[in-house]
Amino acid sequence: MKLSPQNIKKIAVFRALQLGDMLCAVPAMRALRKAYPTAEITLLGLPWAQSFVDRFNNYFDRFIHFPGCQGLPEQDYDEQVLHAFIKQMKKEKFDLVLQMQGNGTIVNPLMFLFDAKHVAGFYNDDSYVASDLFLEYPNHGPEVERHMALMNHLGIPSAGTALEFPLTEKDYKDHSGLLIPIIEKQYVVVHPGSRGNWRQWPPASFAVLADYCIEQGFTVVVTATNDEKEITRELFKCMHHPAIDLTGKTSLGAVAVMIQNAFMLIANCTGVSHIASSVQTPSVIISMDGEPERWAPLNKEIHRAVDWTKNANFKIVFDETVALINSLKQSQKHLHNPELYHIPIT
Repeated sequence: MKLSPQNIKKIAVFRALQLGDMLCAVPAMRALRKAYPTAEITLLGLPWAQSFVDRFNNYFDRFIHFPGCQGLPEQDYDEQVLHAFIKQMKKEKFDLVLQMQGNGTIVNPLMFLFDAKHVAGFYNDDSYVASDLFLEYPNHGPEVERHMALMNHLGIPSAGTALEFPLTEKDYKDHSGLLIPIIEKQYVVVHPGSRGNWRQWPPASFAVLADYCIEQGFTVVVTATNDEKEITRELFKCMHHPAIDLTGKTSLGAVAVMIQNAFMLIANCTGVSHIASSVQTPSVIISMDGEPERWAPLNKEIHRAVDWTKNANFKIVFDETVALINSLKQSQKHLHNPELYHIPIT
């Protein structure tokens, strides 16, 4: 490794982004923790990410809220608050700061204001850093592998590319407390919302897929946040069959348990897609931002991603849904065929 574990006792990871972005960085964090097992690792992120650190406490020891800066749209920016944050970072005396936000155009200069012993991360033509701890940002490939490329550049061995979403006792309790009439692997989760209107497939289209799943014998469970009530209201208005509405009724952990136990997920390319990948629940994902090769789950066999920006054809999504359901049913039939295991039928 380029930086010996003996000399790296305090690490800060800068990634002030949303759930899906964070989950895609987990394989890199797994490798980082394995390489520096005794280091204190702190996440510098958005306010919500305290819960992320709590969930991934095998990889992170602390959380510090990054208050935002000019050019980053995720939260409001106050110059005085940022100055106080930089002062705090200097007092931390980190041995290593990892810039894992992106290509560095906006944040690379900020990282060097923390006065850490070492700074590593990504750069591009506009944010070049003359250091062998920096890697030119790869503008291609899955998000997971981009961050693994940085670990590799630093000499940190891979610990695999699988995503994770640890489930807690509270998650299961929140889920069971919903008291919904569903049977494991006999229901489909439909999640029609997403952060940003431009990333949301039409609710009427989700309604058609939901109706089809019900006609195939599945229960449909619709999940969404309180802010997405208008989306789910439109979805239910367009449906011909009844479904279970959990809009605004679930914690993130309860949704994750629900996805883990589902037959499949149908959703936009958003955080729940990465949860499905983490718990290995099959999915049909509609990519509205034109980057399925970056954000779609790596396992193409059980996760079908459709790039709506290249071919806005409902039939393609419908056919992928039908094909995945048939494939999964056939796989289950194969696994449960007694003759394959020479078990006599009595």
